[in-house]
Amino acid sequence: MPTATEATRRGPRGQGAVAVPARQAARARRAQRARDWARRAPLLPALVFLVIVTQLPFVATVVISFTHWNALAPESRGFAAFDNYVAVFADPAMRSSVVTTVLLTVTVVLVSLLLGLGLALLLDRSFRGRGIVRTLLITPFLVVPVASALLWKHALYNASYGLLNGALTWIWGLFGSHDPPQPDWMTNSPLAAVEVSLIWQWTPFMMLILLAGLQSRAADAIEAARMDGASAFDIFRYLTLPHLRRYLELAALLGTIYVVQNFDAVFTITSGGLGTANLPYTIYQTFYQAHDYGRASAQGVVVVLCSLVAATFALRTVSSLLREEVTR
Repeated sequence: MPTATEATRRGPRGQGAVAVPARQAARARRAQRARDWARRAPLLPALVFLVIVTQLPFVATVVISFTHWNALAPESRGFAAFDNYVAVFADPAMRSSVVTTVLLTVTVVLVSLLLGLGLALLLDRSFRGRGIVRTLLITPFLVVPVASALLWKHALYNASYGLLNGALTWIWGLFGSHDPPQPDWMTNSPLAAVEVSLIWQWTPFMMLILLAGLQSRAADAIEAARMDGASAFDIFRYLTLPHLRRYLELAALLGTIYVVQNFDAVFTITSGGLGTANLPYTIYQTFYQAHDYGRASAQGVVVVLCSLVAATFALRTVSSLLREEVTR
């Protein structure tokens, strides 16, 4: 015969026996939540700081983008609804800067990818001094962007004392000519001058990503293909290139995000003149020269939204790469 205490625990038809495991499961869930919060609590100050530094300024920018706010006409400040956004898309200078940004970004990213792929294939081989060569090739990416632009503007492009015209003078002198061509590179080809400086700076970035992809290849598959008589071109076409597809996508997307936002090279080399004003420089002109804070904020919001689209694809590519690495 069960005692009174046992009967109370069991309840009618065993309901008490079911309630005890339920209470234990609830206590276990509460304990797990407490442990989770204990692990996350040290990260809360960093999260709060990140929100204050990044999200609040963006929210303020969005709010300002819906206002008429020009420092040259402070009496007309007020709510503008979508007028600033309409003006952004109707502005010919803005449309021109969009075209310039697209041309600049596509050229820099594609050429940097091709050069980076070639350098990555070179550094994937074993040869004497490979570590030194790798360090030297990475160096342009480590140079401060403004310093890089100044280097190209004065040390290389300058028509009077630049290295390029100096090299032309030396080459023409070898053939006895004293009248070498001395082109003004920044005036004759302003957009190309900016693109070359950015290609020099971003090629090492592409090379590093693609080199990481090359070194993650399955060595046994490459060796088996060689033993089967596959040529180097066949290995590259059917094994290396498909393996590098995700890395090429990642490098292109990350390069696009950064090059779209480039301001240093355009400002330093050409000051946005001769058709080289891209989106960041146009925003700079609207904010600091026209003092139209509302329209500049609307332009900034549009650029951020476009960058977020590219960033979303980049994050998806990174996630797929990580999943592939985990499943190996």
